[in-house]
Amino acid sequence: MLVDDQTLMRVGFRMVLDAEDDFQVVAEAGDGAEAIALAASQQLDVILMDVRMPGIDGIEATQRITTANPDQKVLILTTFDVDEYAFGGLRAGASGFLLKDAKPAELMAAVRAVASGEASVSPRVTRRMLELFGAHLPGDAPDQAACALSQLTDREREVFLAIAEGLSNQELATRFFLSESTVKTHVGRILAKLELRDRVQAVILAYELGLMGR
Repeated sequence: MLVDDQTLMRVGFRMVLDAEDDFQVVAEAGDGAEAIALAASQQLDVILMDVRMPGIDGIEATQRITTANPDQKVLILTTFDVDEYAFGGLRAGASGFLLKDAKPAELMAAVRAVASGEASVSPRVTRRMLELFGAHLPGDAPDQAACALSQLTDREREVFLAIAEGLSNQELATRFFLSESTVKTHVGRILAKLELRDRVQAVILAYELGLMGR
């Protein structure tokens, strides 16, 4: 589903996505309220969500959609340089960012990544947003999160911190001299132990725990 109050923006994204055999745009919404209603009635895999819209904005819409439909993945559409609220979308349940001026290949890669469960479109973009606006994050993490972190093995903790740095699975494999399949196993166990939905939440948690420089 495409969610943006600018019709021309939706048309542009639709043209690119509809040209691919494995994509199908099944719904469009011009504001958050419409997006929430459509998400509840449509079978959606990925939602491209603008942040700034009249009425219910993209952050609140993301929160409501991901809470009601955890299997629906949201990509926040942002101009990056000016959308200081975009990082709030991550905390609301979004799976990553997509720049509005992304090239067609980047758009397709982003949607495929999220649809396949990778969750973060670009770990480095996510990290950059958190670096820019990390001061807005709370200083104290929930006690249960800190407790869960103690359940990680030494290697899992190393991988967890590397995920928070923005490393991809391939980069993790190179750093720790592991196969990508082994890395995926570690990542899966880490997310399960910390009760996190995806890698984006892992990045946010690391910042909330004060494990990353601000």
